[in-house]
Amino acid sequence: MTLLCVAVVGKTVEKMTADMAAAKASGADLVEIRLDHLPDFDRARDLPRLLAGRPLPAIVTYRPKWEGGEYDGDEQQRLETLCSAMELGAEYVDIELKVAENFVKLISGKKPEKFQLIISSHNYQKTPSTEELSSLAAQIQIAGADIVKIATTAVDIVDVIRMFQVLAHCQVPMIGLVMGERGLLSRVLCPKYGGYLTFCTLDDGRASAPGQPTISQLLDIYNIRQIGPQTKLTGLIGKPVKQTKSHIFHNTAFKQIGFDAVYVPLLVDDLARFLKAFSSPDFIGFSCTMPFKVDAITCCDEVDPMAKAIGAVNTIVRRPSDGKFVGYNTDCFGAINAIEDALRGAEGGAVSPLEGRVFVVMGAGGAGKAIAYGAKEKGARVVVANRTYERAVNLANLVGGHALRLSELANFHPEEGMILANATSVGMQPNVTETPLAGHAIRNYELVFDAVYAPLVTRLLREAEECSVPTVGGFEMFIRQAMGQFKLFTGLEAPGHEIGKLILAKYL
Repeated sequence: MTLLCVAVVGKTVEKMTADMAAAKASGADLVEIRLDHLPDFDRARDLPRLLAGRPLPAIVTYRPKWEGGEYDGDEQQRLETLCSAMELGAEYVDIELKVAENFVKLISGKKPEKFQLIISSHNYQKTPSTEELSSLAAQIQIAGADIVKIATTAVDIVDVIRMFQVLAHCQVPMIGLVMGERGLLSRVLCPKYGGYLTFCTLDDGRASAPGQPTISQLLDIYNIRQIGPQTKLTGLIGKPVKQTKSHIFHNTAFKQIGFDAVYVPLLVDDLARFLKAFSSPDFIGFSCTMPFKVDAITCCDEVDPMAKAIGAVNTIVRRPSDGKFVGYNTDCFGAINAIEDALRGAEGGAVSPLEGRVFVVMGAGGAGKAIAYGAKEKGARVVVANRTYERAVNLANLVGGHALRLSELANFHPEEGMILANATSVGMQPNVTETPLAGHAIRNYELVFDAVYAPLVTRLLREAEECSVPTVGGFEMFIRQAMGQFKLFTGLEAPGHEIGKLILAKYL
């Protein structure tokens, strides 16, 4: 079982002691005591206090600045401190490969039977080739490691594949992690590839290395205790992906129906390169968001007719029979269904309430194309407004609609009963004070929809409500499109609205 290790980086012994207790209460298996984060550390005074009452097994680390830590003192004193930690009963000590030979000599003949030496190497610039990583792992093992630790930096998300390859074939216990937001996958999937442990924090803002998730995220969102060799991977391809709540939805649904998969935000720079690297049967499919929804059309082996007509893909499924990537679009249904439900209210009805209405779409990207296409299919008269007029014209021609410059929209009011749909990212966190349309122009609409769901109530929606115009938030679209994606990934229905309530109550 891959262990969960909380890195303890408090600035006082008292804070570290409290954090160790909190780590145990949170479900951690062990803690890493980072001595180099204690500004007034005194070996004789502090080390016994830290180790005597520890509630969990401990890795003692005293990382020097030349390896990315905080310690900038005498090297011999540092090594002697780590030796003292071993003698005081610490279960593990982490020492850097560059000085491993000296430390192994220092503890020769003193090493307790159950003590384990972690020898580590950190690369804060890049992730080397698979061959270089394998060679490095062998060097660390030869240096006397009981546990090999290699931490590299993700320049591109595909770097994690090389770490997985080395991790899966290492003949001794190994910690293999790729740092940074692009390396999150390496921390979550440790159990799948046999990693000895993964590091995490008690809460955000207290990481000991770039990209560490919190222990609650690993346990409660990614269900890391259930991840094993057979676990399949899904995730959200995008740039950025920090704002997403998709991983909460899908992982909760996987857990509820007992489907062995995990869903992770995937910060991607090049979609074609990503799909080539992540093409094994372990990866069953991906959600796709900005800026890749249009690129996905050409990157997929096949595209569903509706997605092809829309000109945008938000779901990519790896077909088990031949391994080909097939593109779909669930944004269309998610948005249009949410808008129709709001217009119908409790009355229902077979005919779409969009039929014959002027439907204004702000934005001509992937989401804009899906919403415009869906509105056209329901019989609406589509108007596309975009900052780049040529893109508005192109989309309007596709759906037989009319094009406007976004700046012209403030004075656009041909008739009553119009629908406004924002399909841009304007107003999304962190730019929550922005809006794609000024408040006075919103009065011209019968309903305003915003595809943005972080924040739940954007400035556009708030100003619409101030004008007494009914609104539909992007969260409604999010839940509906996610349910469609889930069925494409698994062939099963997701308990969508039940999970939506959980996300609203706990995470938004």
